[in-house]
Amino acid sequence: MTTMVPARPTGAASLADVMSSCLASLSGSSGTIPLPPARSAVVALVDGLGSSSLGARRGHARTLSAVRGSIWSGWPTTTAAALATLTTGALPGEHGLVGWSVLDRERDRVVKQLSGWDSGMRPDTWQRSATAFERAGEAAVRSYAVGPARYASSGLTEAILSGATYVVAESVAERFETARALVAAPGASLVYLYVPELDMIAHRAGWESDEWTAGLEEVDAAVRGLAAGLPADAGLLVTADHGVIDVPEHQRIVFGDRDALVEGVRHVAGEPRCLQLHFEPEAPDDLRRATVEAWRASEGARAWVLTRDEAVAAGWFGEVHPEVLPRIGDLIVAARKAVVWYDGRSTGGRAGSMVGQHGSWSPEETQVPLRRFGAFAR
Repeated sequence: MTTMVPARPTGAASLADVMSSCLASLSGSSGTIPLPPARSAVVALVDGLGSSSLGARRGHARTLSAVRGSIWSGWPTTTAAALATLTTGALPGEHGLVGWSVLDRERDRVVKQLSGWDSGMRPDTWQRSATAFERAGEAAVRSYAVGPARYASSGLTEAILSGATYVVAESVAERFETARALVAAPGASLVYLYVPELDMIAHRAGWESDEWTAGLEEVDAAVRGLAAGLPADAGLLVTADHGVIDVPEHQRIVFGDRDALVEGVRHVAGEPRCLQLHFEPEAPDDLRRATVEAWRASEGARAWVLTRDEAVAAGWFGEVHPEVLPRIGDLIVAARKAVVWYDGRSTGGRAGSMVGQHGSWSPEETQVPLRRFGAFAR
């Protein structure tokens, strides 16, 4: 087994604690993240906004930089897994969304968790945990999710936002204004607000691009407007699902043409910074061991290479339910340098073109802001 593997920080607050702490605040009790009592709460999730990149561009985000606070995102640092953790309070080994793409073993296929839902992968059963919005309804707290129309009826929305009323708002400014109006209404409410734009820019152009900085300025202005317009008894938390690192073209590695690295591998799942490789069911143990060792010999200087049993024992996915275990790769290759891996066999040996990447264990990916405004800033 690879030595000195990373681990979930013991006792650290994470995305899993955010929604439950908000609900505790609305009921007048105390959560893992201490928050003052409030009547209503907004949780704004800015996809891809890591603490590191925010700090590097703090002059362009004076509202978000005027206050302090960070939490651990969770792992793997990918949107489907992290958002499910945020909205359920469960870890991937329990809620079941263990990567960007995962093996549906019953149908012998790899499915993208952001867009690949169908009748064979039902959101109401594949995602195994109750949501904070369902728990809020039991406490007579109205729940809303505010986001673009393109996500309103997606499988991921159904899986992770069950119990919330989806409210369409297209622009960043419109979403924040919609959230303000919702918490201004009488009664208790929990509002989840989703901002995908920064992550989309980072994938295309990198977080170090001028375009990303301009997007950050837009988000910061929207946060400032919402914070100023909140009712006195409403709180606002701004956080993220993961951070991003920029990976140069020469660090995008194609491995599918290297027989020793794909021998016995039936499916490639996960994401470029955290591969999850699944062996052929009939692959003998000696072949599996040889492939694992080939990865360690080739990539061990820039990756943690663990078998599924090793990763589960290390707590990478939290407690893993037996139903979820087959979704995790037999072999996991998690980047510890600024590299990504692409299979390449279906693309003529070409690597992907995304600049901004995430999925692994670096602080740039796992540390995200948790900024408090309104009633939560007292």
